[in-house]
Amino acid sequence: MSTRTLTGPSIDAAFKAAAQSRYAELRALGPIHRARILNGIPCWIVVDYELARQALTHPALLRDETPARDTLDAAGYTVRLPGVGMARNMLIVDPPDHTRLRRLVAAAFTRPRVAALRPRITEIAEELADGIAAAGETDLVQSYTSLLPVQVICELLGVREREQGQFRDWTRKTLSASPADRQQGFINLNRYLAELVTEKRRAPADDLLSALVAVRDEHDGRLSEEELVGTASLLVIAGHDTTVNLLGNAMVALFDHPEQARLLRKRPELIPGAVGEFLRFDTSVEYTPMRFAAQDIEFGGARIARGDIVVVSLTSANRSDPALAAAERDTLDVSRPAARHLAFGHGIHRCLGAPLAQLEAEIGIGSLLRRFTSLRLTIPTAELEWIPAGMMRGPLSLPVSVTPVKDRT
Repeated sequence: MSTRTLTGPSIDAAFKAAAQSRYAELRALGPIHRARILNGIPCWIVVDYELARQALTHPALLRDETPARDTLDAAGYTVRLPGVGMARNMLIVDPPDHTRLRRLVAAAFTRPRVAALRPRITEIAEELADGIAAAGETDLVQSYTSLLPVQVICELLGVREREQGQFRDWTRKTLSASPADRQQGFINLNRYLAELVTEKRRAPADDLLSALVAVRDEHDGRLSEEELVGTASLLVIAGHDTTVNLLGNAMVALFDHPEQARLLRKRPELIPGAVGEFLRFDTSVEYTPMRFAAQDIEFGGARIARGDIVVVSLTSANRSDPALAAAERDTLDVSRPAARHLAFGHGIHRCLGAPLAQLEAEIGIGSLLRRFTSLRLTIPTAELEWIPAGMMRGPLSLPVSVTPVKDRT
């Protein structure tokens, strides 16, 4: 039976603060529901694991927003509009353009390039941990989980150190609940990246943006200037904020499950695999970017009309994987072998930066657990404030006190 007749929830601050329980309630009612997301945009939201996998590869659910343009305009949604939103990139296009863009970006964003970052990421994590040790009490989001990813992505792209603070403010605004802030964030970020592209073309360096400029110029314009800026913008937003919240959510999970933190301190070799479990347990992307129905379809018992918007709740889908027994789905187990999840998506749009996010999380979490014998949240986790709007999920702050390890050798 269609869920179109149900009164769907608004994925607002109150919903997001209690996301896991609210999604569990929706799953009990069915796999797909009417809902409203950012700016009150009406959509269908998929909450079931198996249906989520189907939605992420469905040939009628595309990134071309043309059928839904009136709905987006009515909500004042400008993120996808040239000039005031995100410039053209592989996240918001379909094949064959997606295939072309992903192939060209992959030529610059290689696994060896990512693997080579391990020493520098470790160095940044240790420097930030030094600051935490000196302070004794701090907000872990402000002093660590937000700083590590932005410094990594800035160095990867070749952003000058003196500009990284402003750069971080712009990226934060692109994900703001305020439409005006989002628009201004994108305008500033795209303008800066366009200027940086010009600089890298004039004086190439050993960084990812210079490599992307070379790909664009050496392949006879197969990556347009707008696509080059859009790709850089995508790498910044997808490669920064998602990892900020991956780290934050992982630490919340460990605060809630201290026995799991003790296990990782005792057996640090489990940390790389534990990153997958953290992603399954509470992913940093609560729901996917919008997909648009190119035609009328029946899907999960719902009648979806051409132009309808569909999003997938990765937070919910990862807690409903039928490969796990029902009692295990809400259990954090950092020793779980090869935890299955959809945190990086599925199909042709699966996150290209997944290896970098996993590496940063492995190093970032590992450094905190190794450096501090006691990392204690100074308020109950139930009192934490969460990102109030949009597709990201993560704590706004994590006030902690620490006891450093006396001997780091």
